[in-house]
Order: sequence, then structure tokens, then C-alpha cells
Amino acid sequence: MKYSRKYTISGLGEKLVDAYITNNVTLTLPGLQGRGHAMLVLEEDYLELRNYLGTDVHGILGYEIFSRFIVQIDYDRRILTLTTPENFKRKRAYEAIDITIEDTKPYVKGHIVYKDGRHLPVKLLVDSGASHGLMLEQESDPEITVPEPNLTTSLGRGLGGALEGKIARMKSFHLGDMCWENILATFPDSNTLLDSLKSAGTFRNGSIGGEILSRFNVIIDFPDEKLFLKKGKQYKKDFSYNLSGLVVKAKGSRLNTFEIVEVRKNSVGEELGFKKGDIIVSINNIDASRLHLNHIINYLNARENKKIKITVLRDGVRISEKFRLRSSI
Repeated sequence: MKYSRKYTISGLGEKLVDAYITNNVTLTLPGLQGRGHAMLVLEEDYLELRNYLGTDVHGILGYEIFSRFIVQIDYDRRILTLTTPENFKRKRAYEAIDITIEDTKPYVKGHIVYKDGRHLPVKLLVDSGASHGLMLEQESDPEITVPEPNLTTSLGRGLGGALEGKIARMKSFHLGDMCWENILATFPDSNTLLDSLKSAGTFRNGSIGGEILSRFNVIIDFPDEKLFLKKGKQYKKDFSYNLSGLVVKAKGSRLNTFEIVEVRKNSVGEELGFKKGDIIVSINNIDASRLHLNHIINYLNARENKKIKITVLRDGVRISEKFRLRSSI
């Protein structure tokens, strides 16, 4: 693969990430082929998507593809549908919300309510590639503060490393005619939030991600700047955060070895003595080699007070613990 030029992206903190541009790429999807595309190639797998998603990921589709189509994401059926604008017919069962496309990215307006009664309008990036639900950036508005109580934790990964910050609950979050009570919001540390999206210069108060979007059948109309939402099977699901306190990633050529890479302080996982580097052998007597990373995560975050049994391998010794999942926030 020939590269036309080197490109430097801002990563977390002050870290710079090297990438390369290659041109005239042909991209083929089921029922679709595009020619003459430019592609950005990272020098290293900084995001470790393969390990943290538990499946092979070779890249990310972005604006150059989606801006030409009406993009429908059916999270319940796990189907992505691309429709040309002239063939798109609006569906009555969907709520339409205005968005703006700025610097190739979609933004939507909502508002948050604090437990002390404060109402605050917010401008949010629609980030379908993020796992969080609602993320708020304190430096964007002095009125955006972290509620008490809150939990200091790792929020995930970005270009250049782990994203640190706090998690707390808001009284409510409103988007269009929809409202979620007692929703979890993440507040990244300001010194870790510098990324290629933020440095582009477009003002935002935060973003909404997969934890909210996956509750819907989503249609993003880039040409007419509309977001269409239809409630899905997960719409009423409670918002919870890592009820075991264990962060797990998949390893090995078949991605069926599951290593604990983080144990959150003051969590039930820490109380039971789980350690970084433990290998999960089984969950609820099901051999881990028969499971996908999604299954592991679902077991570890099923619902509060759910009984669970985990067996891990540490220094050649098997250790089993039975416990109940517990929310720390």
C-alpha cells in the first residue's frame, strides 16, 4: 500500500499519533462499491479494538461514506442499511430530531437536569462509535459540574491511551420528546480529552454514544440533517456501570482467552481479591472458551444483585468466587 503523506493526530493528553494517507482506495460492501476514496491508516493499533471488542476490526467507516447515504442502524437485528437519498421514504413510527453537520460530524441539541433542579441546554456530538451513553465536558460550560456522589474510574480508550474521569448520575436527560431519568453521565478529565475530534475547533458540550443509540432503531440523514429514532427492545433498560468492577479483554488468535486487565477500586471485584492478569476460566460453570467477549461482559453487568460465579486461573492455580453484582454509583 502506497502512502501519499504522513499525518499527525492529537491523542490523549499531549500524545501525538502517527498516521498515513493513502488515495484511490476501492471499498466494497454488500450491494455497494465505492472508488477513489482516501483512507487514513494508523501506524499502530492504538485503540486495541480487536481485544476490547472481541472481534477482528480492520477499520472504521466515516463521513466520506455516510454523507452520501441515509444511514439506518438496527441495533436489535444488527443490520446496517445504506439508502440513497432519492430512494429514502420517511417512516411514520420514527421521531425526527434536527441535527447539524459541522466539520463532517453530526451534532444534536438536548438538555440535562441536575438533582438540584438546574436545567442546562447542551450541544452533543452523535458518536455511534463510542460505548458511553452521555458524556459531558466540564470545560465547555462552567454550569457543567460533576454531581455527588461520583465514581473515579477509567472511561475507556482513545487514541494514545486510556481515558480517565468520573461517572455520576443526572436527574434526567432530554432528547427530542424522550427523557431518561437517573441516567449515568461520564465526565472525562480535561487533560485527557484532547483528541482529533476535539481539536477540530467545533464547539460541543459532550456527546451521546452507543449506550443511548443502541436503545433505538436509528436513521441518520446527513443530506437533510435529520436524526430519526424509533424505540427498540433495550429502550427501557436501566443505566448501569460495570457491576463487577472487572475490565476484561480478549486475547489469542481466536479471541477466546479472557484476561482481567483492570480491577476498579472499592468494587465487589476488588473485595473478592480478583487481580489484574487473572484469566477467566469459566462463568456460572460455562467454560470461557465457549463464550464471546460480549457474553463475558453481559454476565459481569447483567443486573444489580444478580448471583454470579467466576473461576479464574492465577499462577497455575484455579480460584473460584461466588458473589452478587453491585452498583458503585
